[in-house]
Amino acid sequence: MNSELVWGASFFSGSLAQLVAKLSGLPAVVLLLVLGLVVGQAGLHLVQPETLGAGLEPLVGLLVSLVLFDGGLNLRLAGKQLQRTVIQLVLVRLVLGLGGGALLAHELAGLSCPLAWVFGAIALATGPTVITPMVRQMRLQGDLAQALEAEGLILEPTAAVLALLLLQLALGDLPSWQNVASLLLLRLGGGALLGALAGWLLVLVLERLPKDAAGLQLQVSLGMLFLVVAGTQTLLPEAGFPAAVMVGVVVGLRLDEQASQLDELIAQLAQLAITVLFPLLAADLSWAELSPLGWGGVACVFCLMLYRWVVVQCAGIGLSYLRWRDKLMLSWVAPRGIVTAAVASLFALELEAAGVQGAGALKGLVFLTILLTVVVQGFSAPLLAQKLGLVEPEAPSEAALDAAASFTAGLQQQPGGEQIGTLKAAE
Repeated sequence: MNSELVWGASFFSGSLAQLVAKLSGLPAVVLLLVLGLVVGQAGLHLVQPETLGAGLEPLVGLLVSLVLFDGGLNLRLAGKQLQRTVIQLVLVRLVLGLGGGALLAHELAGLSCPLAWVFGAIALATGPTVITPMVRQMRLQGDLAQALEAEGLILEPTAAVLALLLLQLALGDLPSWQNVASLLLLRLGGGALLGALAGWLLVLVLERLPKDAAGLQLQVSLGMLFLVVAGTQTLLPEAGFPAAVMVGVVVGLRLDEQASQLDELIAQLAQLAITVLFPLLAADLSWAELSPLGWGGVACVFCLMLYRWVVVQCAGIGLSYLRWRDKLMLSWVAPRGIVTAAVASLFALELEAAGVQGAGALKGLVFLTILLTVVVQGFSAPLLAQKLGLVEPEAPSEAALDAAASFTAGLQQQPGGEQIGTLKAAE
């Protein structure tokens, strides 16, 4: 299969999944993943991502950075309570989530200790590529939705950098854990700093462009974003993701009105990136990589899903405004997405090239985590949100608002309509 056909089949599969999700009301992320499995190595072998060669990795990185940039534009943590919730959740997950994921992977799935730590880091990433469409489709209440999206935006780039450093430690390229900690701070801080500078420069440019030049704003924004991500990746490996988030945050905070106009275009492109990337990366998974894990792998993933409840309970200490139903919802929504899949695929290649045993098991366990968390939580989370009363009321459509306006205008034109209008004005 040539590369053009691979991309065409991936785009078609993703768009078909989105269409079915729109018509049926089923979770779009679930359908994207399932359809990717059907057309890929685990199913009909219609899409074979390996034919894309070395060009797949950088393209995936740029498209993921687009999704992170879109998330950064929308990151509005208004209020100290929400900010404190996100900070505590992220910090507790970094400690307890990393250690718990590594322990479960070693004891239940049989990964060696070095690879178990790598898995624990990869599994930290609950990215916006899955979280954002899920919470929007279920209409989750604002504060909870923002907390989940912010957690993913912070932890996804953090997990990618940490997993790479732990992989280098496992391969012997780093001498000790102290080097992991220092390099993690360097790459996260360096990426965030370069992203903030790029965002500031982008704001200066966008402020001088005509407000009606939306197309030009989009082109300039994407050009700056991809340049800073690629440049940061060259200087500091895996630091391009925190840079992408920071560019979006700075632009979103500095340009309120223009950022809103820009975000409409960026959001459409980000959704397109999710639509094509999810089936493409899912198509790379084969049953041969899942079957050796057996029930131990399945038990590991389900225990990891349940273990998040413990993590959220610890993160919620001192947050009295979080009700039990809020904590339960936060505990259950933690699907893994595109960055997790991309990092696992890349690491498996590096481990195989280095002759390390267990590379296939690591990749299989990561994809099993993606598969089970997306499917189980994708179907159950909307029902749980409704049962707990955490769903925002559906906004009336434009057609309904127009009909109501026309009806009101008709009443006012009828005999006595003037009195009706007068009474309403008096009220």
